[in-house]
Amino acid sequence: MGDVLELTDVTVRRGGTTILDDVSWSVDEGERWVVLGPNGAGKTTVMQLVAGRMHPTSGTVDIIGERLGQVDVAELRPVVGLASAALDQRLPAGERVTDVVLTASYGMTGRWRERYDDVDRERAQALLDVFGVGALADRAYGTLSSGERKRVQIARALMPDPEILLLDEPAAGLDLAGREELLGALAELAGDARSPVLVLVTHHVEEIPPGFTHALLLREGRTVASGPLEEVLTPQHLSTAFGLELEVERHRDRYSARAAAPATR
Repeated sequence: MGDVLELTDVTVRRGGTTILDDVSWSVDEGERWVVLGPNGAGKTTVMQLVAGRMHPTSGTVDIIGERLGQVDVAELRPVVGLASAALDQRLPAGERVTDVVLTASYGMTGRWRERYDDVDRERAQALLDVFGVGALADRAYGTLSSGERKRVQIARALMPDPEILLLDEPAAGLDLAGREELLGALAELAGDARSPVLVLVTHHVEEIPPGFTHALLLREGRTVASGPLEEVLTPQHLSTAFGLELEVERHRDRYSARAAAPATR
């Protein structure tokens, strides 16, 4: 059993549609996972389950030893950090960047009447510095570029010192330079033994940062493959998941995939 996450025979149905079908997944301390698959594969649903924002129709979800449905999800929020496009839309555009990070300590998305001490402010600034956006601390969140907002979101997700960090398509919408800068920062995070368990969702193998160790590959709500990265990211598994014959290359610690060349006669 995974000591951090354990999904056992999980099925999710909504409105007569099966979104996840009998998925089992085990995550241990120190692992860095990517959840990969095409649109409609069930990736976001997996993230919502792990974040405690959705319950399975059947099967069990255990998060840090607590079973979903038998624990107050408010108790899970501080141990599961989340950065996602959906969260981005809930963060107040006029909020100072520092406050966007600070409010994660209380699981809030805007300042109210809560109080923070110097240790909190120093931690927020240090996290912003780690992701190269420390100089933006006093800017309004809504004035930042897409890449800057994604970095601030990751700093925010780390503010409560979670045991799991969920990153839902962190590189989506970024240009080449922005993507590579973000993946570099995530590679540093993955290589730090003090970092929490990392789970990153993406459609593209090119967006997997160096240092990630495992992959869960999904198609139409079912598991295609799960395990060490090099065992999952094979041409056979990826071709099955994406419904297209693919060639896969690995250059140093990065992967790429493209349609296989047609056979010549």
